[in-house]
Amino acid sequence: MAQPHEDRSGPDATPRRGRFRWIKWVSAIALIALLVVEGIYLWPSMSESWRALTEMHWGWAAAAVVAQLLSLSAFAGLLRKVLRAGGVRVSLSRSTSVVYGSTAMAVTLPAGLVFSTAFTYRQTRRWGATPMVASWQLAVSGVVSTAALAAMGAVGAFAVGSSISPVTLLLSITAAGALLIGLRYVAQNPSSIKTFVTWNLERFNRLIRRSADAGIEAFERALSQLEAVHLRRRDMLAAAAWSGLNRVLDMICLGFACWAVGGTPSLAGLIIAFTAAKAVGSVPLAPAGLGFVDGTLIATLTAAGLSASQSLAAVFVYRAVSVVFVAAIGWITVAVLYRGVSAGADIDPVAERTVLQPD
Repeated sequence: MAQPHEDRSGPDATPRRGRFRWIKWVSAIALIALLVVEGIYLWPSMSESWRALTEMHWGWAAAAVVAQLLSLSAFAGLLRKVLRAGGVRVSLSRSTSVVYGSTAMAVTLPAGLVFSTAFTYRQTRRWGATPMVASWQLAVSGVVSTAALAAMGAVGAFAVGSSISPVTLLLSITAAGALLIGLRYVAQNPSSIKTFVTWNLERFNRLIRRSADAGIEAFERALSQLEAVHLRRRDMLAAAAWSGLNRVLDMICLGFACWAVGGTPSLAGLIIAFTAAKAVGSVPLAPAGLGFVDGTLIATLTAAGLSASQSLAAVFVYRAVSVVFVAAIGWITVAVLYRGVSAGADIDPVAERTVLQPD
């Protein structure tokens, strides 16, 4: 027997969301009005910035490109040095290609740092790194890079004077250094944490009513992989040197971008502008810190001695080189060298248990 059809054509069937459609139109009109007002207000600076770009010194712009390429090569050197401490040897060209690919992902994709980290981890595994060594490399590289940035910020703060307190930056350097020393100690003495971790893991298993030895075998296996890491003092110094070179060359790229549009920032102001922008960019608010980094750079470069129009033009040049140009090279590299490579391709199963010992 057919069921009676319910009539939904009554007045109450009108979608509720239609009643609030006017809010979208009002919001759109308000946004357009705001953009028009800001455009009128900023037009003098924007027109002067456009003039600075059309009269750009292309030699300095080319120097900015070279500095950025060298900066990424320096980070590839850091990657090689840290992996070598774990017994994994890789050529500069291969490590550089991974740096370009991971950078392209970091600056263009939503949650780009997640994809970038996963990409780097997968490639280091393909080179023969154990899971522990690959993860350890990511941690050490991040700590060394953060320490280098904090050191640059402290130098800039001291150079500027008492108007900017260097205490926070010095604390950052101290914390990063302590963490790096701790990682080195654990890598050299992996058994030092065995008792502590095992004791806590057994009690956690009892708390969640699992077998007392659950997870201990996996932990001991990871610990045995960490024993292959030999991060000597000279390796730490070399890693710090590569990381510092990476940061300094990136800052030089920003300086060349300023000179390309006729700006002459003070050295201390340039350091502060660079470190402040990188600190803001480390917060994953948008791909490449779009908007947040640019606003920080414009404000700090203006304080460093550039006019507002020169700051806007300089930021455009710097971001075109460090984001657009690098992302283009990175995605081309991924398409040519890494397209179609599955997550487990070319991973040596022997590397799960051992790696080559360093010289």
